[in-house]
Amino acid sequence: MEPLTIVYLVYTFIAFYFLFIYILTYSQNRKQIYEVIKPDRNYPLSIVVPCFNEAKSIGKTIEAILNSDYKGLKKVIVVDDCSDDNSYEIIKKYAKKFPRVMAVQTPKNTGNAAGAKNYGAKFVKTELIGFSDADSFPKKDAMSKMVGFFNDTKTGAVTSRVLVSNRENKISKVQAIEYKIIAFTRKLLGFLESIYVTNGPLSIYRKKAFDQVKGFDEKNLTEDIEITWNFVSKGWKVQMAIPAIAYTVVPDNVKTWFNQRIRWNVGGLQTISKYRSQFRETGMLGLFIMPFFTLSWILGLTGLFFLAYRIFQYVVVKFLVTKYSVAANVALIAAEDFNMNPSILFLFGMLLFVLGLTYTLTAMAYSREKDFPKHPLRDIFIYSIFYLLMYPPLLIVAFYKFIKGHNTW
Repeated sequence: MEPLTIVYLVYTFIAFYFLFIYILTYSQNRKQIYEVIKPDRNYPLSIVVPCFNEAKSIGKTIEAILNSDYKGLKKVIVVDDCSDDNSYEIIKKYAKKFPRVMAVQTPKNTGNAAGAKNYGAKFVKTELIGFSDADSFPKKDAMSKMVGFFNDTKTGAVTSRVLVSNRENKISKVQAIEYKIIAFTRKLLGFLESIYVTNGPLSIYRKKAFDQVKGFDEKNLTEDIEITWNFVSKGWKVQMAIPAIAYTVVPDNVKTWFNQRIRWNVGGLQTISKYRSQFRETGMLGLFIMPFFTLSWILGLTGLFFLAYRIFQYVVVKFLVTKYSVAANVALIAAEDFNMNPSILFLFGMLLFVLGLTYTLTAMAYSREKDFPKHPLRDIFIYSIFYLLMYPPLLIVAFYKFIKGHNTW
């Protein structure tokens, strides 16, 4: 057997492995996906909102948080990270108008969201501490649908389902599909106690657990991934409430999207490097989360390699066949060139595509979104084919930047 065939079979096995895990997890827990746990009391909660040059959205974010129906919400601490625009003036106006809003400013710009989050956490005295991005808008009932998971004293963090608020062009509309699939997948991973990130738009932590892990890592570009791995490594459970929705603003052009995803992936690699000593150790971090995260990277890069190889092979073969057929004055195509019996590798590839598309459609069916119209099949097709093909080159750039020590937003 050729080495390339072996690599392809290994790639196919890993892809099938993850798909079947998702299928089995879904089949066993589908009735619990929209589970909401009623809190046994009103847990005191403070929300910290880091802000840097978000004058256009910070007011709307504060209003969305204040509009929460959760009665245990005590404080909304909005941290201006020395913005260059008038964000801080807007924040102070809200603090003057609403007693629950506290306006604070970092002594100097921290250069990342983690720094502003940690600074705001110093002012939190409540049992629970939550974080929301300055361009995210939690729905009225989001927090009340999350806090019930803290009835379990082993739960250290609960995250929400993030959906896209701006859908003006193709790239933002396709991201809206992506975010729904991410949320569905994250919930399935929750049943396996393997959620690997608590998102920035709305996540809530037990303050005791947050203090134990010493807050966010300010050197990591994806502090929300790192703190989640830290929680799991300390034995805390991480849960997800899929009915708890927070809308967020996503990049509306390729350049901004590319830079955002570079940051996400470099941060992911930083996290893998930081926790590499726990690989294969007892516990879900070493036994599942780290292998899952790492193999996802390998699948993305290997997929690009196979695609590039097949295209190169096809172009070269066609060029040579055409060149020598013309020179020898023979037919370019003969009847025996047609093979009506596809190879097993081709069948595996088609099966993977069909299963992947089925998974995408299932995740979409579970979105149950009322605020926006359904996605047309055209957008789903663009996501399944062209959008996903943008990821492998991105992973290569991210890996290069990680090797080079890239550590800025």
